[in-house]
Parts: sequence; C-alpha cells; structure tokens
Amino acid sequence: MTKQHTVVDSPYGPLTLVATDGVLSGLYMPQQRHRPDEETFGEEDPAPFGEAIRQLEAYFARELTEFDLPMRLHGTDFQQRVWEQLRQIPYGETRTYGELAEALGNAGASRAVGLANGKNPIGIIVPCHRVIGSTGSLVGYGGGLDRKQRLLAFESGTPDDALF
Repeated sequence: MTKQHTVVDSPYGPLTLVATDGVLSGLYMPQQRHRPDEETFGEEDPAPFGEAIRQLEAYFARELTEFDLPMRLHGTDFQQRVWEQLRQIPYGETRTYGELAEALGNAGASRAVGLANGKNPIGIIVPCHRVIGSTGSLVGYGGGLDRKQRLLAFESGTPDDALF
C-alpha cells in the first residue's frame, strides 16, 4: 500500500490530500478532529491529485456542484453507508442526522450517524458539512463550526453570518 500526499490552498485554509495506491483516500483541514498523524500521509507528491485539485478549484470557483472522483474511503460498513448517504445530499442543501438515520433504515441511529459523519476521511468532497442538528442548528464538524458555517454559506450563496 503506497501513500502520497500534497497540500493545496483553499478559501478555507490549506487542504491536505492523501492518496492510497493512487486513489484519493483523504482530504484533511488544519486542526481537524480525527486527522491522522502526518507521518501516515506518505511522501509528498502531487502526481495522483491532478483531477481532485481541478475539481476542488472548480468547486471553489462555483463552477462545480458535484464531485466525480474515484475514492477509497477506509471505515466500517456502517461508516461506509453513512458516507454514501452524505454524497446524496445535493449542493446547497442540508439534512439532519435523524434524516440520514432514517434513510439508512434505523431512525434511532442519529447519534451513530453523527459519529460516523465525524470520521469522514474526505471532507468537502464527501460533504459532511451539509449535516445539521434536528433544530436546524450547526452542531459537530471535524473541521470546526466556523468552517462549517462558511461552507454552508458559500454553497447557499449567502453571507457567512446570515445563515445561523
């Protein structure tokens, strides 16, 4: 298993992209909760990330609303199912943890959904920032609530401070 990484600038701070055997397996923000130790990212090499970087640039330029990249997300079966549900949330929309739990067929699993959401290894591209609390409030985001608010405002086209 070969790992490589690169760091790219974004409006939300530097993003560390990680590939496992040439396939995107991580996108991490500074001070992100559950961010692996940097020595696990492998050698620095931008080669495997050309398309991911192109799509991220298009997303931040408001030219792309849905990512289409091969990814290798490492997690439990339940986490994988949650992360697949995250990818179904349309750009500019949100879902609650409870709604995701219901979509998975277990309405009582909202807390487990939240835990899986927090361990999403490919932030932004797998849009865990689009999940909110049952009252519509911002709760839990591994990249920080300020960054979550800014991402949601960006996608909805509203000023950062007008959403919540």
